[in-house]
Amino acid sequence: MNGIDSKKVLLVNGGPHERGCTYTALKEVAGALERGGIETEILWLGNGAVRGCIACGACRRTGRCAFGDDPVNAVLEKLDGLSGLVVGSPVYYASASGQITSFLDRLFYAASGKLAYKPAAAVVSCRRGGATAAFDQLNKYFSINCMPIVSSQYWNQIHGNTPEEALRDEEGLQIMRALGDNMAWLIKCIAAGGEAGIPTPVREPWKPTNFIR
Repeated sequence: MNGIDSKKVLLVNGGPHERGCTYTALKEVAGALERGGIETEILWLGNGAVRGCIACGACRRTGRCAFGDDPVNAVLEKLDGLSGLVVGSPVYYASASGQITSFLDRLFYAASGKLAYKPAAAVVSCRRGGATAAFDQLNKYFSINCMPIVSSQYWNQIHGNTPEEALRDEEGLQIMRALGDNMAWLIKCIAAGGEAGIPTPVREPWKPTNFIR
């Protein structure tokens, strides 16, 4: 396989149900990516505990999170082989789920530059409201880490209280397919640019500046 055809996107299901509404949305995105020639993997975080970050700093020394009893380290090991990331969550009180929030806090802190310049997107599922607030929350992880955020034809949300209801949200499903198409296109463009000798940007050394000194 050539450099373009061998690309892979990880889709993370942060919902409590392995085949729930969030999975239904991610599956639609994955189908469009696969049709575009991009390999996909859907990872369910499970319904067990996902620890929050305790700011111990161990990952800065070892490249791994100190907690090894949830999927964070497994995903850290996959990052070099990934071309893109899609994060999905149900909406709880106009926010992403606790599982996906704790997972992303630790993943992004430990990953350092391994996620930079990989296209990313967020997907949210809700019964009725709060979707745009949760969507905005998830996108902030990408925008702080030099990740191109992939858009669709509307905000990436699907509505339904059950997977069966989500499958009746025709516009929501169309949004997911458009998102998959756009991500496949962008990944191929980035790969083609690399093959043409166009490098990723060279980042300046970080200049942390505290407001109180």
